[in-house]
Amino acid sequence: MMKRRRLVAVAKGELELQESEIPEFADGKVLIETIVTLISPGTERAFLLGMANTPGGFPRGTGYNNVGRIVRVGRGVDGFKEGDVVVGGGGHASHLVADPKHLHHVPAGVSPEHAVFLVMGVIALQGVRKAGIELGESVLTIGAGLLGQLAMQLARLHGGVPVIAMDLSAPRLATARACGADATLDARDLKFSETLAGLTNGDGPAVVLEVTGAPEPVNTVLQLAGRGGRVVLLACTRGETEKVNFYRDVEVKGLTVVGAYNPLRPARDSSRGSWTARDDARTVLTLLEKGRLTLEPLISHRIAAADLVKAYDELVFSGSEELMGGLIQWL
Repeated sequence: MMKRRRLVAVAKGELELQESEIPEFADGKVLIETIVTLISPGTERAFLLGMANTPGGFPRGTGYNNVGRIVRVGRGVDGFKEGDVVVGGGGHASHLVADPKHLHHVPAGVSPEHAVFLVMGVIALQGVRKAGIELGESVLTIGAGLLGQLAMQLARLHGGVPVIAMDLSAPRLATARACGADATLDARDLKFSETLAGLTNGDGPAVVLEVTGAPEPVNTVLQLAGRGGRVVLLACTRGETEKVNFYRDVEVKGLTVVGAYNPLRPARDSSRGSWTARDDARTVLTLLEKGRLTLEPLISHRIAAADLVKAYDELVFSGSEELMGGLIQWL
């Protein structure tokens, strides 16, 4: 009898690829056989290591980027049939039972390896929307990991000019250039502030997207933003930011600081700058279908499911800068 394989964190920093019965099937649900899942390096590492601002608690599954093929359809399900390739927020498992309202059909011509970036794209998109970017405004993205790379591309599609990526990692900055960044900045360069001023006509960036997930760069973000600019805190910060000078860095400059927490969305009816998750998902899928997002440079690893535990030890827990988009192949 066919079994399910599922990646489970049995304790902090300890993973097992467990085998169990296929999940119980129910009316109104669909059973999915997974094709590929995508590692979300920052969020998964934080949760698996029990870092600040995570719920903790083990054992727990991990992952939230899943593409698979429907193999069974429960009674009462409309719009989906056996054989459909779908994408959703399922975890790292060979099979899962899902509610169709959380699934999307993968458009013809979009590969599973590209469709699996959907949820990450949706998270990035809501942050970029909240920035209210207008054509010709300069945008600085601090943090060129997977989420930052997608946010940078979406800021460019919103009309950001120039779009600038900043990071400590030379390989990540090279990836940003391959994905369309107009310029990149090494945060270790002592003259990066001068370079940034030159790129923004001395005004500083109109929009700064903070996508590092670390508390310390938040002060840098506030200091670099131009007068009247918008700062969007897109990544979930894992800790507390100390000694923020709100008078100097926020009030006097007239900054708008926006918390872009993905679950804070309207349940129904999108409005300017605040779209529902389903509407944002449709947008990202359309961008994928039309070839508007550059994803191949973001695929850094293809990992067989059998090698998952080793891969997490070597790439995720270590915080390897080589890991960008890690695809887990289940079939």
